[in-house]
Amino acid sequence: MLDRLEILIGDKTKTLKQKTVLLLGLGGVGGHAFETLLRSGIGTIIVVDNDVIDETNLNRQLLSTNKNIGQYKVDEAKKRQKDINQECKIIKINKFINEENIESLFENKIDFVIDAIDTIKTKKQLIKKCIEKQIKIISVMGTGNKMDPTKLTITDIRKTSYDPIAKEIRKFIKEERINKKIPVVFSDETPIKTDKIGSNAFVPATAGIFAASYVINELIKE
Repeated sequence: MLDRLEILIGDKTKTLKQKTVLLLGLGGVGGHAFETLLRSGIGTIIVVDNDVIDETNLNRQLLSTNKNIGQYKVDEAKKRQKDINQECKIIKINKFINEENIESLFENKIDFVIDAIDTIKTKKQLIKKCIEKQIKIISVMGTGNKMDPTKLTITDIRKTSYDPIAKEIRKFIKEERINKKIPVVFSDETPIKTDKIGSNAFVPATAGIFAASYVINELIKE
């Protein structure tokens, strides 16, 4: 299935088959990150999400359909893997991650982490753990209330702006005196002001693909 990718990267597809990526979140961002990793031949994907598919997910989340509402996202990710890339190993972690159980994520050898979750406290803990364990990570900042996917970029957290999540992470990085660069997917688009957070099919999707493409390109450099 990787014939077309081999045209671009040659036998480095074998490298990707030997890698393990930990992906937290299978929503609008994480679902597209998962799909990209899956179709790029990553050998093992550890998917972490305790949520079920809801009707409100249909406008943007790749794993959601009218037929699987109420099903766990990690289970739907496993089903999709069987339909697309049967050589990929999926490890499902169906639980909410917090300070008490975050260490359990690292029971397997991990080559890269994609943070596609919304919980700021967990994002902070994840960054800290990855630095401690010397595991590469890319974290996705906010995509809600934004309409222009061309405003997305990958940069160090310190170079972000116009993003409430990024603001909290920057503060954390400063308080913890973290000198290491933390790559993030970030949009400098000013969010639309609304009473509730809105989203669309294209900004979160692009952010997820950006995150996964960064991981793939970094892994084949090694």
